Amino acid sequence: MAENTAEVLAGAGVLAIAIGFLAYAGQTAGFGGGSDTYPLVASFRAVDGISVGTDVRLAGVKVGTITALTLNPTTFYADAEVQIDKAIVLPDDSAILVSSEGLLGGNYIEIVPGGSADVLAPGAEIEDTQGSVSLVTLLMRFVGAASGDGEGAP
Repeated sequence: MAENTAEVLAGAGVLAIAIGFLAYAGQTAGFGGGSDTYPLVASFRAVDGISVGTDVRLAGVKVGTITALTLNPTTFYADAEVQIDKAIVLPDDSAILVSSEGLLGGNYIEIVPGGSADVLAPGAEIEDTQGSVSLVTLLMRFVGAASGDGEGAP
């Protein structure tokens, strides 16, 4: 009987820890019950390396999360919906861009605040966007420019 009680208590402990972990993961991913965020939308030419759940940062600090990515069949751009912390009030001329943490790091969404006195309302679209930049494309441009430098020289 003592063995069964110990096994039941150990199982209950493991189950409690698993439930706690799932609750923490859900809140961290933005699935919590409270709505302390507001939505904004933006259209990007390219969103390579970005997916639902990617961080949205302002001055390097996480202020939101991407909640939806869809292809706009009319413009062929990627429409992104981001949820921003309600404590963050952004000017309506702010820019949003896909940034990289480094050569081997992941991508994230960066917000660059503007200087306007008017603010973005919930559900508004950020017009000034910059999509992701392909490292391969940059290298090809560099190699092409370097090989073109010697042409025409005596």
